[in-house]
Amino acid sequence: MKVLLRSDVKGVGRRGDIVEVKAGYARNFLLPSGSALVSSDSTEAQATSMRRGRDLRDAASREAAETQRTVIEQQTLTIAARASATGRLFGSVTEADLVNALRTATGISLDRHAIHMAEHLKDVGSSTATASLFDGVEATLKVEVVAK
Repeated sequence: MKVLLRSDVKGVGRRGDIVEVKAGYARNFLLPSGSALVSSDSTEAQATSMRRGRDLRDAASREAAETQRTVIEQQTLTIAARASATGRLFGSVTEADLVNALRTATGISLDRHAIHMAEHLKDVGSSTATASLFDGVEATLKVEVVAK
């Protein structure tokens, strides 16, 4: 069954796309939730305008993400944590800690799932992490962990 997506559906498509899905999925989920419309010849023009609007929003979001990346990459986030005399932390520095430090330092608020670390930081010192700001736009976070 061909449907026009009215919103982004993970694993199916993005807003304005006309996609082929199983009839049961469309009937039981997409149509009742308002995420899609049954596709016809008259919905083709609507799909074109939805895609045009989506592309304009994506361009603006990408531009904003590029600006955020320059601000983030200029900062070094300093996080104070309790540590032993040898420099080993009592606990670890997680993605949530990096999000809080970034919000405090720059005012940029990210979801903790947008931050990617090889592993949680468990020692005093310097490290890096990456932040996914937009599709294809990633920033490198410089992190300095100091003993409290």
